[in-house]
Order: sequence, then C-alpha cells, then structure tokens
Amino acid sequence: MADRDPVPLPAEVRAKLAELELELSEGDITQKGYEKKRSKLIGAYFPQAPGMDPSMGQERRTPVTPSSSSRYNRRRSSGSRDERYRSDVHTEAVQAALAKHKERKMAVPMPSKRRSLVVQTSMDAYTPPDTSSGSEGEGQGDGDEEEGGDGEEEDGGGGGGGTSSSREGSISMEHWISRAIHGTSSTTTTTSSTASSSSSSTRSGGSGAAAGRLADVLAQHVHISQHHLRRHHHHRHHKTENHSAPPDVTGYTNNAPNPTATDGIQVERAPGASNAAQRQTPKYGNAELMETGDGVPVSSRVSAKIQQLVNTLKRPKRPPLREFFVDDFEELLEVQQPDPNQPKAEGAQMVAMRGEQLGVVTNGPPSLEAALQRWGTISPKAPCLTTMDTNGKPLYVLTYGKLWSRSVKVAYNLLHKLGTKQEPLVRPGDRVALVFPNNDPAAFMTAFYGCLLAEVVPVPIEVPLTRKDAGSQQIGFLLGSCGVTVALTSDACHKGLPKSPTGEIPQFKGWPKVLWFVTESKHLSKPPRDWFPQIKEANQDTAYIEYKTCKDGSVLGVTVMRIALLTHCQALTQSCSYTEAETIVNVLDFKKDVGLWHAVLTSVMNMMHVISIPYALMKVNPLSWIQKVYQYKAKVACVKSRDMHWALVAHRDQRDINLSSLCMLVVADGANPWSISSCDAFLNVFQTKGLKPEVICPCASSPEALTVAIRRPLEEGSTPPGRGVLSMQGLSHGVIRVDSEEKLSVLTLQDVGSVMPGGLMCVVRLEGVPLLCKTDEIGELCVCTVATGTSYYGLAGMTKNTFEVFPLSDNGTPIGEFPFTRSGLLGFIGPGGLIFVAGKMDGLMVVGGRRHNADDIVATALAVEPMKFVYRGRIAVFSITVLHDERIVVVAEQRPDSTEEDSFQWMSRVLQAIDSIHQVGVYCLALVPSNTLPKTPLGGIHLSETKQLFLEGALHPCNVLMCPHTCVTNLPKPRQKQPEIGPASVMVGNLVSGKRIAQASGRDLGQIEDNDQFLFLSEVLQWRAQTTPDHVLYTLLNSRGTIASSLTCVQLHKRAEKIAAMLAERGHLQDGDHVALVYPPGIDLIAAFYGCLYAGCVPITVRPPHPQNIATTLPTVKMIVEVSRSVCVMTTQVICKLLRSKEALAAVDVRTWPPVMDTDDLPKKKPPLLYKPSNPDTLAYLDFSVSTTGMLAGVKMSHTATSAFCRSIKLQCELYPSREVAICLDPYCGLGFVLWCLCSVYSGHQSILIPPSELEVNPALWLSAVSQHKVRDTFCSYSVMELCTKGLGLQTDSLKSRGVDLSRVRTCVVVAEERPRIALTQSFSKLFKDLGLHPRAVSTSFGCRVNLAICLQPHRLGKLADQGTSGPDPTTVFVDMRALRHDRVRLVERGSPHSLPLMESGKILPGVRIIIANPETKGPMGESHLGEIWVHSGHNASGYFTVYGDEALQSDHFNSRLSFGDTQTIWARTGYLGFLRRTELTDASGERHDALYVVGALEEAMELRGMRYHPIDIETSVIRTHKSITECAVFTWTNLLVVVVELDGSEQEALDLVPLVTNVVLEEHYLIVGVVVVVDIGVIPINSRGEKQRMHLRDGFLADQLDPIYVAYNM
Repeated sequence: MADRDPVPLPAEVRAKLAELELELSEGDITQKGYEKKRSKLIGAYFPQAPGMDPSMGQERRTPVTPSSSSRYNRRRSSGSRDERYRSDVHTEAVQAALAKHKERKMAVPMPSKRRSLVVQTSMDAYTPPDTSSGSEGEGQGDGDEEEGGDGEEEDGGGGGGGTSSSREGSISMEHWISRAIHGTSSTTTTTSSTASSSSSSTRSGGSGAAAGRLADVLAQHVHISQHHLRRHHHHRHHKTENHSAPPDVTGYTNNAPNPTATDGIQVERAPGASNAAQRQTPKYGNAELMETGDGVPVSSRVSAKIQQLVNTLKRPKRPPLREFFVDDFEELLEVQQPDPNQPKAEGAQMVAMRGEQLGVVTNGPPSLEAALQRWGTISPKAPCLTTMDTNGKPLYVLTYGKLWSRSVKVAYNLLHKLGTKQEPLVRPGDRVALVFPNNDPAAFMTAFYGCLLAEVVPVPIEVPLTRKDAGSQQIGFLLGSCGVTVALTSDACHKGLPKSPTGEIPQFKGWPKVLWFVTESKHLSKPPRDWFPQIKEANQDTAYIEYKTCKDGSVLGVTVMRIALLTHCQALTQSCSYTEAETIVNVLDFKKDVGLWHAVLTSVMNMMHVISIPYALMKVNPLSWIQKVYQYKAKVACVKSRDMHWALVAHRDQRDINLSSLCMLVVADGANPWSISSCDAFLNVFQTKGLKPEVICPCASSPEALTVAIRRPLEEGSTPPGRGVLSMQGLSHGVIRVDSEEKLSVLTLQDVGSVMPGGLMCVVRLEGVPLLCKTDEIGELCVCTVATGTSYYGLAGMTKNTFEVFPLSDNGTPIGEFPFTRSGLLGFIGPGGLIFVAGKMDGLMVVGGRRHNADDIVATALAVEPMKFVYRGRIAVFSITVLHDERIVVVAEQRPDSTEEDSFQWMSRVLQAIDSIHQVGVYCLALVPSNTLPKTPLGGIHLSETKQLFLEGALHPCNVLMCPHTCVTNLPKPRQKQPEIGPASVMVGNLVSGKRIAQASGRDLGQIEDNDQFLFLSEVLQWRAQTTPDHVLYTLLNSRGTIASSLTCVQLHKRAEKIAAMLAERGHLQDGDHVALVYPPGIDLIAAFYGCLYAGCVPITVRPPHPQNIATTLPTVKMIVEVSRSVCVMTTQVICKLLRSKEALAAVDVRTWPPVMDTDDLPKKKPPLLYKPSNPDTLAYLDFSVSTTGMLAGVKMSHTATSAFCRSIKLQCELYPSREVAICLDPYCGLGFVLWCLCSVYSGHQSILIPPSELEVNPALWLSAVSQHKVRDTFCSYSVMELCTKGLGLQTDSLKSRGVDLSRVRTCVVVAEERPRIALTQSFSKLFKDLGLHPRAVSTSFGCRVNLAICLQPHRLGKLADQGTSGPDPTTVFVDMRALRHDRVRLVERGSPHSLPLMESGKILPGVRIIIANPETKGPMGESHLGEIWVHSGHNASGYFTVYGDEALQSDHFNSRLSFGDTQTIWARTGYLGFLRRTELTDASGERHDALYVVGALEEAMELRGMRYHPIDIETSVIRTHKSITECAVFTWTNLLVVVVELDGSEQEALDLVPLVTNVVLEEHYLIVGVVVVVDIGVIPINSRGEKQRMHLRDGFLADQLDPIYVAYNM
C-alpha cells in the first residue's frame, strides 16, 4: 500500500465521522456499532488492499498433525513440561487465538526495575529437575507432580513431546504472529484519526535487561503511509540504540476485533489529535515531551509510559446513569447482570445411573485380613511384592508368608509392647501414624496390615523432611485431632529424620508429641506361640484414615470402614477382572488413592504380585515401568499421565520392549481433561510395540468417594470409548454444548468408564440444595454405595455436607432413602452411561458468575510459547477474593536464563490467550525464580502455601503484571455530579430539614489589660524593660538539657537596640526595608527580630541551610531572600561562612546575595531614636512557608494583626508573667514562630526554648525539660512527637527511674496545618501515660496561610452531670468514609465498617469566627456537609506577599464574601475542607461547644470517579498492608492513581507489595491503582512540619528522578 496516495475524505463524511465519535464518547453507541457505521462511511475511500485479507493467516501455516510420531524422536531436549496439560490441539488453538489479536494492538508499558533486581538469579538454578503445576485441583501429595526427568532436561522449560513444536510449525507460527501484528501499521488515513502503528519493533541495542530499556511508544499513534513509516522506523533505530523497547508483541488496543471492517483498518482516536499528522510529538532521545496535568511540559520516560498506560485503558464509556444519594446511601457494588444470551441447560432431568450387580464370590474372604491369613498359610511362597532399587534391579521380594508373619508380629508388638501391661499405649480402635518413604512399599505394607490385624487405625502420611515443610504443619493438626501418639516408621526413615544435638527427633511444627516406633522385624519381639490376632468379618469399624489436602491448605482425614474397604476391593476386582497370581506394575504412590487401592489392598485380596517402581527410579529411568511390564509380562499397570509422557520422551533408547501382555493400563488421573493427549500420544507411539488401544483405562477417584468410575478393558468388538469436544464458553456457564463455531476454546474429554459395580450415581447442582442436574448440565458427581468414605474425622458438620447428601428431584423429593457421597468431581453422565469428568471442585473458580477450572487455565498458559519460558511447567493458578468476587492469579517459575523481555512478552501473551480462550481476565500474573515455589512431598507445587505466601507478600516474585482495570468490573458506578443547586435553595433546604448552618466563633477578646494598651510589640518590650527589667523571658536549652543562654526583658531590649544601631549604621536601611534573618533556633533570632522592629525594618525569618545538605537546602533560602525582596541578610558568623563556602558556590550564584551582616560582635552604641510606626496597619513582619503542595507562599502580618494574635493566644492559654511554657517547635513560620518570638514579650511568661534539632541527639530532651521545669503548657510539632514515640518507646521505665514526671502537664498542643494525626497522638498518650501524662492533655491546633492559628488548646470544659473523668475523649468522632467522598458528613459508631476517626482541631481562638462554605458556589453549608473552612478574625494575615502581586489570587483568598445569607462579612478562605459539630459539652460560660474537624487540604484532595478522596486515607490503608511499607504517598496523574511506597526490607520484597497495595485500595476505597512505585526509605519528601510533599514527589516521579526499585503499571 505504500505506493497508493491517501484519498481525501469529503467534508460531509468528516462531519458524520465526528458525530459518530461524539456518540461513542457519550456512550450512545457501542464500540461495535461505531466501527460498523464508521467502516460503512469510509469503506469507499479505502480500497481493499491485495494480500490484506485477515483470513489469510490461517492458510499460511504448515499443518502440524498430532500423529506425526517423528516429533518424539528428539532426545528429550524439550524438557519435562507438565504433560498433564499438554495438548497439540490446544497449543494450536492458543497460538491461533493469539494471532486473532492481529487487529487488537495494546501498547503495554513494561515495568521498570532497578538493575540489582534484574540481575537476581534463581537461588539454585540446577537443582534436580522436576515438572509440576499446581492448580487448585492438586491435593498436596498427588503423585502427579513429582520431580522428574534427568539432568539433560535442564534446558527444557517448555513443551514436551506433543506440542506443535516441529521446526517448520513453530517458525511459521512466529512469522504468522509477527505478520499479524505488523500488518496493521501499513494502512493510511489523513484526517481526524490516528491508529496504533506497531510502535517499537527495534531490538534492544545491547543494554541488557536494564531498567533503562523502557517501553518507548509514541503517545499518539500517528498514522502515516507505510512509505513514511519505514523511514521513520529506520531513523528511530539509530536514535534509540540503547533503550529501545522490547519487540512490541504486546501491543493490542482493547477494541474488539471488527468483523465488518473488511479492509482491516482499525482506527483509534488519539486524545486531542484533531490534526494528528502535523502535531506529531517531538521526541527527546528516548523520552517524549508531554504536558502534565498542570500544563507543565515534562520530558520523561515515565510520562511516556503513563501515557501508554492511559491509552491501553481507553474503553467505550458506559451511558451516564442518573444517580441520587439518600443521606444514608449504601454504595452498591455493581452486580454482574446475567447476559440474556448466555447458554442455559435445556435437557430433561437426569436419572440416577446404576452400576452392574456386585457379584458374590462363593468362597470370597469375609475380610481383607482373612484373605491375607489365607494366602499367608496356603501359599506362603507366592510373591506378594517386588521392590526395585534405583538401578531397576529387584531389591527385595516380599512373599505372602513373610507378609503374614511380619504383620502378626507388628500387631502383637503394637498391642503388647508399648506402654505397660496395665496401661498399654495403643488399644484397638486407636489411631497411629504411618510414616514411610516412597521407596519402601514392603515396610509400609507390613505396618498397614499389622495395624489392621491389631484393629488399630493406620493414618498414612508423608515423611516430614524438615521441621517446616510446606503443609507439614496441617498434617500435624490432623494427627493431633485424630489423637495420634505413636508413629510407625522404617529403620532407614527413622535414621533420616532431622535430629536434635542429643539425638532426639524434635517435635515437628504443629505436630502432637509422638513416640516413633520402628517396624523392622529385628527390632520386634516374637509373639508367644499361643497368640493369634482375632480375625473378624468386615464390620462398621474404621479400617484406615486417608488424608486429603483442601483448597485452603487444611488437611482432613477421610475415614474408611472395614466393610467399605472390602466392598471397594471386590468392586475393583470385578471391574478390572483381577485373578489370582496376576502381575501388576505400580508407579503410583502406594500410601493413598489409586496406588493404595490397587497395589496394597486389592492385590492382596487376589494374591497378585505387585512390582513397585519407586519415584527415584522413574527420575533416573522414565522407561523403567515399561521395561518391567515386558520383563514380568504384567497384565496390569497403574500409572499417571505423567509417567506415560516421560516414557514418550525417552522411549527411543529401547529396542526390545513389548506391551502385548498388558490387558489394562490404569490411568489414575484419567479424569483430568488434560490427560487425554498423553493417552493418545502414548498409544500412538507404543502401538508398534504391541500396545492394544482398548487397554488404556482412565479412572476417576477422590478421597471421599474412592473409585468413582473406571473404564473396563474392552472385549473385542464392543463399542469404542467416548470423546466429547465441548465448548469452554458453555462449560463456564455450567452447560454442555458440543462446540460448533469457535474451534479455539474447546475442551476435549475422554470417558472414565461406567459406574462401579454395586453403585448408584447422580449429578447434582453445585450451589444450594442438591438438586439433580439436567442432562446437558455440568454438576458434581455423587455416588451411593457401601464402598466410600464415611466421614471427615472429627468434623461432623462438614461430614454431613459431603457424606450424607440426599439429592432432590425437581419436585423437591429425595430420589432415594440412602445418602450419597459427594465426589468433588465435576462432570456429567454421557450417552451409554459413560461418565465424563470436566474438572474438580477444588480447582473451580467462579469469576463474575462464570466457572473456570484452574487446570484449564494452566493448560492455556503452558500452550503459549511452551518451549521457551516456564521452568519445567511449574505453574500455579488459584483465585483470591477481592471486592466481593474471585480474581484469578497465575504464578509461574521462569527459567533461570530468561530475560526481562522474554518474561514480559510471555506474560502479555498469556493474558491475551486466557482472555481469548476463556473470556476471563487474569487479575495478577507473577513470575518467580526457578525452584522457589513451595513444594509438596512429591515435588509438585504446594498450592495453598503458594496462595498464602502471595497474600502475605512473601512470594518474592521477580516480575508482576496486574490487570485490575480489565478484571474488576463490579466497581460502584462513578458518581455523576448533579447540576449545582443554588446556595439559596441549600440554605432553605437546611432550614426545612432543621439542620444548622455550620458556623461557630471563639469567645470575645474582652477587657483590655495594662500591656494591651500598646499597639506595637516594640512598645511592649520597652515597657517591660522599664517595669520588670530582670524578669527572665527566654531560656534556651542545649542537647544535654542544661541552659545554654537566657534573656531578661532588659537584656533583650539592649541587644535589640544594638542591632537596630548596626542596621542603621552599616546597612543604611530605610524604614520599611525587608531584612532576612537566617538564624538557627535560639536567642539570636529573637534579638534580631526586635532589632528590626526598633529600626523600622520588616523581618523575615528563614531556616538556615543544612550544612550536610547545602545543595538542596540553600536554593530555598536564596529563593525566600529573593522573593521577599530582602535588602540585607542578618545571620551568625558560622552561617555567614557557610553562605560563602565552596559547596554554596556550587548550589547557587553567590554574587547575587544582598549584603550579609553577622550579629556576633555588635557596636557598643545604641541608636539615637527608636522607630515608632505611624500606622498600626503597616507591615510588622512577613511569614514565608512551604505548603504541603510545595508552594512557597509568604503572607503579610500587620502590627494590628500581630498584637491581636498575641492577645488571643494569651487569653486562650491563660498566659501570665508567672507561667512557664516549654516550646519545641521550628521558629520560622506560622504559630511556631509566634510562640517562639512574640508571645513571651506580649504576655510576659517565661518560654523554655528547645530546638527540635537537638532531639536527634537526645530524644528525651523535651520531655525531661517539661518534667524538670514543672511546665504546665507545652507546644510541639508532629515530627517531635513522632521522634519521641519511636525513639523513647522502649525507654519509659528508664525515664521513670530518672524521675521524669509529666503529671503536671495540663496541655500539650501539637502545632500543625493538617488533619490531626489521631494515631500518633493516641500512641503518644498511651506510651507516656506511665509517666503521668493525662490522656486529655494532648490536643492539636490548626492554622493555615491566611490565618496562622484558628484553633488552639483543648477546652477546659465544665463537667457534664454524668461525665466523670473516665468518659471517652470528647473530641473524637467517627464518620463514614464513603459519605465523605460525596462531601457529606455522616457520623457512625466506632468500629463500624468504613469508619474514619477524626479528632477535633482544638478550641476556636477568641475573636475568631468560622463558617463552612461550598468552595464552588461560596454558599453557606449545613452541619452534615463537608465544605471549605472560612475564617474571619482580627489576626488574619492581610494578603500574600508575592513578587508579581497576583491580585486575583489574593483577593479571593483573603477577601471573600458569601454568595448568600450574610453577604457583608469579609472572610478569608483557608483552603482546607472540614465541618463543624455542636457537641453536648459546655464551655466555661455555659455555651454549648462547637468542635471544628479538619479533613484535608482542598488542593491535595483527588477527584476520582466523581468522588473526592483525601490522600491520607488511602495512604493509611496502604501502610497497614505489609510490615515492610514504612511510608506511603499517593497522587494522581492524568486520571490514574499513583501509589508510592517506601520499602524497609530487601529489594526482593519490592514486587510482593504490588498486589497487596492494589488489593487494599480496591477493597477499602473502590479505586484501581494505576501505578505502584516502590522506592527506598526517605524518598518521599517531607517539609519541616513533617507533612508529606506529594506534589514534589509527583514532579520527581514524572521527571524520572526517584530511582525507584520497581515501577508497576497496572493494566
């Protein structure tokens, strides 16, 4: 198409297209409809390009036939992928599904991680190989995932024999997929639309898998003709040599493939790209220029990534929904509406299916022990069991005679040799554990029959290898609940158990105390001649207990009665036509399940000879079992599909084997739908070696129902076994549909034969009462027969639900009088009474009302590039519940040598494949290093343990991809903002509903006292210097707690005079000049301040630069000096040198400083005349501060406001010259400065000054000083409080012994400009309660830029009649967090869900009036609403001081009027959201007290989904999720929520946090996290008041300056 010129579209078509786009964005038309109409409109202008036919891809492939046996001839290079899930057809289906994504490009941003994380290799890349996949259906001991293969398989992480991996097949596959993906970029269009061009398909130029190689995709996918595109690609290739993105196989937009657009063009509208071709964004190296939300251009890789992420999340919007909130609204999660077109069961009700009669054998044994006695006495030489060693040589032959005599010996010793004669340790009916390794069946058999003879109940379990085996603890609980006190074991096993230094076997975690008893003959005493075990008929006593691991990891014991045991053996004998002296080869675990039933129990009943193949031999020689079948001419073999697969991979070495003797090959896991391909492939290859097709007999079994069904060996000429090709779509809705159209998402099932002899089977619904299913419905198989388990040991309730089920027919009547047992298998009864099993209950995941089987999802994941990626097929699939629905999690081990690109590419393809085939989204896909998932005793993945680790954040994945945006579809609907109701209507509404308008005020300023007659602080100081010259005003403490210096009234006055003289002499300053005071916290600062006032200058206090961190702190100093227009800087000599140092030179331009004067040596003379301001409204000082959002704002304080402020504080805190107040605050801005420098001069009290920096040296300094000086009132900041809480937490006792006593403290006020940190103040109060601190003493204050203190001090409240001191703290309320998001205040009880504790911000200062106003309409609000706090007071600041004098900003903040009601008063807007509540408490004057609650800053609040969120609430949730998260900050970028967490732990833990953070924010806030950034401790910037600077953090993130450990982009 490169040579074809684009056809211009006529104007009317363009107009129609624009209209269509509008309809789509409004949600009036679906995506599909939009595309259909669009393609109609423009179809005429884009002729169909030859060779672009989307169906072409299908014919290009070389057909890969499953039957071509040549594939098995490669010597095991393919590795042992988990064959249970292998299916050629399925692999092809998956590849085809991936190719169908051809039109769906989605540029997925790759996560960035720090180099150190990329290099991390697997712990031990070369441990013995093993193949396994856990899915919820795997019990822990299932032998089907044992370690397998040998060292040569190390390179094979992928698909074994049967994958479509013949060379030409896979090459054409790659070609086909890449063609499908790159095909889209060759379409052209000029006007209003852009489409996703295949963005970066250049290979990485060698930067390794570093974080530097970030996905580099154009923010706007611009459509250009291919001719241009080629040039563009070529040119980009040079430019981005080092950091090009991985080949972007992952790019698919989420628009559904469009069947109607015949030309295959998929056009996606880029944001604002009205004329995209011209507006192509320029690139800078590998970054790209973008605008942030504030309209500031940022050049960064991060922003490019986020833009990419935003592009992947574009979806057709839902049509808007009208929504009204009742005040006590309940936020409903969206319930998934069932699709009206979904398939429903239409068949008739099924009929219970009866098996054949159980034949009665005339001379059959009355019990299993009787059979053993019979063979042991009449043919003692007959072989019972032959064990193989690891070389495949017979190690040991156990005859029936030996088995009988040894079992009798074990029985005698159990009953008579343990404990004492009077108190035997074991009595008949007691339970004992059998702990035997997999290579010693003889010892196990002896012990098992010994228990049966002694009438003791054996509980066979796995050998615990270490004290903390995965799952071993739960086994311990089972043993404990069964009351096991004795464990039988073999000599070798006993020697191998872990021992303590004294040689004792330690108690395993969770286990009861057990006595280990070795059953070898040489350790046992001979029974007396006259002792014989009593052999009874089989009865209702328990014969043995088989353990079963549930989905959640708990272990249950299924009890099997003696009569059930006997009947089961008879049924198996009849089904399998077992006869005496046959040979049976067993590869299965003989301790439980099919292996136990065939090779230990039924074999003895029929005097058969068992050849036991241990697991260790299979690892060395996977063909061993076939060789033994040939060597012993065995008639029966019991295997799992894994063993067949291994044999296939290795069979080439064998010339001389013949399987014609085999009449029955029992496939123990034949019920797993994915075993069918192993069966087919095995037959395919071994038919040449004499294997008959009818020999393969899959069976279905479960611990509860024992053998549910087994396929009988066919007689010649009878009907062949059944096959079902079912639609997965249908199965997910629980119905059986033979697949017709899709062919991609199908499940092929083989039958597992018919019902067992003597049994009755039915299929019941999964949920609710056990109703019979319809004939075309999938349900749980239930059986009614003697031969099943009878209970879960000790669990009556669970037993009733499983073993005592009475299925009901449609009319509600039970179908029979006998109870059925649930098998835990999902399936149906097909034609001809054949049973089909589609999955297990344990592997079932119900997502959005549809059922998916974990095994099926494992199969799909493994079919994606099976050869390359998953290490030995070790993959686990489970579901977790997040936000009231199950979410699918896939965890796989990746091969040690795989690169970042491989893994990311594999992950994105798995997501697409699962989405295509199962139509379900994966919530989280995690990759872990090889060999790190917890294993079951036989090497499989321990599923519940894996899930537990995932949920605890202890899995340590090396790659994570979360897709909450696609999966979570049940979020509450976004809130639609209603058109604003006018302020007048709001007021009327409040009046009608009887709600108060939210307003309150502090008490009047009252009588003027002696020092209040002065208008200016400088006059107050002069007056004090004359009347009380020697009264101490200030005492400064050093870090040892001793007095460093102090100032009396006269000293301060004299010192200030000298400074004023110096300013006049050296500085030649005029009245009203601005002077910057750069001093450390101390006395010099105070003197310099009053010196400025005496000289008529305007002081600005500035925090000095930090000597260790000049580069970041000095520019702030310089900025304040410049912005405040200071004409000179006063400071100490030390800081003076610092400002001129080399480091300072590097940080700022030193030449542009104004003159710097140091005040260390002052002139001796005093100024001729002290300045007296003419007008009290002139400036007294400027107050500069950095707000939480990182804005530097200076406010003007006039003389009037300053005096009013001091007076207000004096009244509120009752400050008099006789008082002492301890102050531990930074003295540079806000209330901290006022308390440090001004209040003592005004009120005459003594201030004990404690610089907060000294607490870093001595954390106890502040509290010791408070105690030592017997202070009643103290002020501190949150950072000081935190320092004390963290630093002194463990030292309260030592402080007490040093005599620290806080019982005199009446008020301890935290000075802040934020929502009170209730958790911190409470823990501080609790911690220091032991030192006498009264819990009610601690309170907070609230100030902001427009008014430095609005509230301060707790109220000394009049007692209520019934309120003793034990009453709850009156200042805390709990509000509904969900209501708060809608700007409503709804009080709830403590501990109710979604409750948020808020603490009152202190009592309103005298002379202050407050009202709550709507920030948008400026109307007054009622008490039940959240609004902006507006304040009117004599000490409001008079405006911002800015260089450019932005008048509009200033007038709005300082001079606002209400739009309704009292429109005359002039208010200042604080910029904080809060609410007022009238409490039941009264203040001193008998008035009811109004409490002000501050919720958060307006400019920090985030608008998400139409609701208002406060960052602190989300941060609190996140910090709670994992112990390693020390701090968290959130902000939004475009419309994504970004969560930054600081990690206190190893970098390997970083990725654990991603799912946890995503989960908690979804659960508690109904928000989807867009980006999770994990950083080092201390990265989140904090200002001097201890507040997080989220905007600085955001800028740092966008500019890529955070050096994050890991950045996850959630899709």
